[in-house]
Amino acid sequence: MTQRPQHSAHGFASHIGMALLLALSIPAQAFDAATEAAVDAAISGDHRPAEDKARDVYRKPKEVLDFLGFRSDMTVVEIWPGGGWYTKILAPALKDQGTFYAAQYSVNPQFGYQRRYFGTFLTMLGEMPKLYRQVIVTHLSLPYQLEIAPHGSADMVVTFRNVHNWVGRNYGGGRFADVAFNAVFDALKPGGVFGIVDHRWPDPDTEDPEHASGYISKELTIALAESAGFELVDESDMLANPKDTHDHPQGVWTLPPTLALGDTDRDKYLAIGESDRFLLKFRKPAEQ
Repeated sequence: MTQRPQHSAHGFASHIGMALLLALSIPAQAFDAATEAAVDAAISGDHRPAEDKARDVYRKPKEVLDFLGFRSDMTVVEIWPGGGWYTKILAPALKDQGTFYAAQYSVNPQFGYQRRYFGTFLTMLGEMPKLYRQVIVTHLSLPYQLEIAPHGSADMVVTFRNVHNWVGRNYGGGRFADVAFNAVFDALKPGGVFGIVDHRWPDPDTEDPEHASGYISKELTIALAESAGFELVDESDMLANPKDTHDHPQGVWTLPPTLALGDTDRDKYLAIGESDRFLLKFRKPAEQ
């Protein structure tokens, strides 16, 4: 007969304590059944072109939204959605039960790429009214146009690969970054979540103050958010890419999907994939 091992009370308590610590360290799955069904339908939908779906392996939209605690009945703001890669997931997922604000550039943005993205975005909304009729377009134009949603109305604000712009040379070398973070803070309800994805610069001591390469350090991003009053809740390396050397001729735009060098070393950059990125989850304190 196999003898059952004996455990002291102290040892048993230690095992229980370790189990609790491990349980706390594992992120809870946020999706309820309705949310998961809505997100799955949006991600797999025919409205998303093949080139968008090809990016899923790098951007992991379902995992990112789950990590942030997204629900299909929330009021969500996406800041600077560009041509709408994430909007094509968020807007359909929120269509039936939630509210979605797309905080675009101004109506007359200063940069040509912003005009192209905004035009593409509005065309998309117009061509698929059944999916996008309920999208509310607002604006974040630094430093003056700041109402991305009614004050204290949003459960969640997200922005994907944009914070490096707020601290970059095109926006006063960071003079307006605090304005952008404050606008997000004002739009959120107490307890609301701010999710940030951006191109990771790995060493804040060597960070380009103009952020001309498109990278920004996680440390600077956290400092800016905390200065605005946010609390860092969690972070994830699910979007990390160890193949990214962070030293490309045209910055992050050298890599796919932009491939700024065209056919020059194209296979090399395709093999690297999209940029190394961080994912941060902040919360507006519940008591103000």
